Amino acid sequence: MQQLKFRFGRRARQIGVCGFLLLTLAAYAHVRRHHPDTLSISGTPPTSDPSGHPYSFAPTASGPYGRTLTFAISGRPSWASFNAATGQLSGTPVSTAAITYPNITISVSDGSASAALAPFSISVSAAPSPPPTISGTPASSVAAGSAYSFTPVATDNNGTPLTFSIQNLPGWATFSAATGNLSGTPGTSFAGTYSNIVISASAGAASVSLPAFAITVTQAASGSATLSWTQTMQNTNGTALTDLAGYRIYYGTTASNLTQSIQLSGTGLTTYVISNLSSATWYFGMTAYDSAGAESALSNLGSKTIP
Repeated sequence: MQQLKFRFGRRARQIGVCGFLLLTLAAYAHVRRHHPDTLSISGTPPTSDPSGHPYSFAPTASGPYGRTLTFAISGRPSWASFNAATGQLSGTPVSTAAITYPNITISVSDGSASAALAPFSISVSAAPSPPPTISGTPASSVAAGSAYSFTPVATDNNGTPLTFSIQNLPGWATFSAATGNLSGTPGTSFAGTYSNIVISASAGAASVSLPAFAITVTQAASGSATLSWTQTMQNTNGTALTDLAGYRIYYGTTASNLTQSIQLSGTGLTTYVISNLSSATWYFGMTAYDSAGAESALSNLGSKTIP
């Protein structure tokens, strides 16, 4: 009985060894199928990138089983970093002018053999120029018969000459492409509102515009005021006035600042009509002057509101 057990046990060990060898061979065959004997590297790196835009490329590499792969690069751009463990080339180029980085080569080695991608180049396009700036607030109304003028303030950081353009130019106005000036004097037949006017400034392909605006042409005011007074008979010291030469009328839309004046020569006038007054409250005062040019103090003020 002991011999039978011994023989049975020995045979079991032999069967176990054979089974282990078969499993090892099967595992080795599996590894051989998934890990080639030759070293290879592949991938298509991007060959262009805009300035300021992140760049990234990592090749695909494989080699014999059990060997560590190490990557290397030649011709690396100064703005890029390289990972020797993964082969990744990455970075963000910054350039004010277009530039090309040629003859970049990425290779891989397993310690005994090496393989490399075909040399490639990366072309970095220049950073886009900032657009010009434009500002200004155009007047939103003008009276018929009055002059209108607006010129925006525009600059280009690169010093590129600017060209101006306009959309929906009013029929009564002219426009300067060199300065951006919008000007004109609308007649009464142009009364109304002119909307969606847009003034733009461009420096090459870059352009900028003011917000759309409107201009309302209003009818010209035609109000009038009639002034009357009593003829001056004496000087301020009570003596008789014998050399009265005329009167001066002062008027304006602010009581403290009468900016307009009319001189009336002669002594027989006691009334006068001032016409073509625009819509506002107008203030009036008078003085008398003698033949020597001496002028009296300003009279009390009168006023009239023109609707």
